[in-house]
Amino acid sequence: MEATIRRIACVASETPTARERFAILKDRYPLVPVDQADALVTLGGDGFMLRAMHEFMDRDLPFYGMNCGTIGFLLNQFAPDNLLERINAAQEHLLSPLAMTATDVRGERVSALAYNEVAMLRISQQSAHIRLFINGRERLDNLVCDGIMLATPAGSTAYNLSAHGPIIPLGSNVLALTPICPFRPRRWNGALLPNTADVEFEILTPDRRPVSATADFLEIRDVAHILVHEDHTRPARILFAPDHSLEERIFNEQFVH
Repeated sequence: MEATIRRIACVASETPTARERFAILKDRYPLVPVDQADALVTLGGDGFMLRAMHEFMDRDLPFYGMNCGTIGFLLNQFAPDNLLERINAAQEHLLSPLAMTATDVRGERVSALAYNEVAMLRISQQSAHIRLFINGRERLDNLVCDGIMLATPAGSTAYNLSAHGPIIPLGSNVLALTPICPFRPRRWNGALLPNTADVEFEILTPDRRPVSATADFLEIRDVAHILVHEDHTRPARILFAPDHSLEERIFNEQFVH
């Protein structure tokens, strides 16, 4: 951290725990509106943190999340004492989102950003048939699957992990390309890609095998073509307290007892 943070805003989810902890911070600190803040404190789970990142992405504020949920991979422990000192001593990580452009079967285009993942999923009883291109070169002519996703390091511990994708440390400059219940090719389990890659998905026979595309919370149904790349111009600034070892959290996720 370079500039000293003196003014903090706080947003909280609607859970009772988050609201109670918001009241604690409001009693101890002179909270300011978001447009007057040097940093934004979020109280909730990882999902609420993600929503706050989307809502306030244009403010260029560092986010200091405090866990009021369950996993809290991107969050610090709730510790109301010496909060300003903890925020100013925190280590900053930059999370660049994925930029998705999806075209549906009617030719309509939708653009969206995803800090966790862009995922394609079948929306009928039929398996999805997807052709995959990376940097303009065809890599799979027909992936038969329930779906496929491209995940950021931040998102690698979420849906990607549940689909048996790899956990990626923050700052590693790679993305996880992970199939969901692949049937053909049988031995393809996904890939790690440089974060500079342009990834293109072509949905084969989308009229008979419809597919939806999601970018974090936004879903587009009946897609025919999806183009994804990492947007390095709009990173989210995430703060981790000195006693929050992100490296240790990543190890714990990979070596579960």
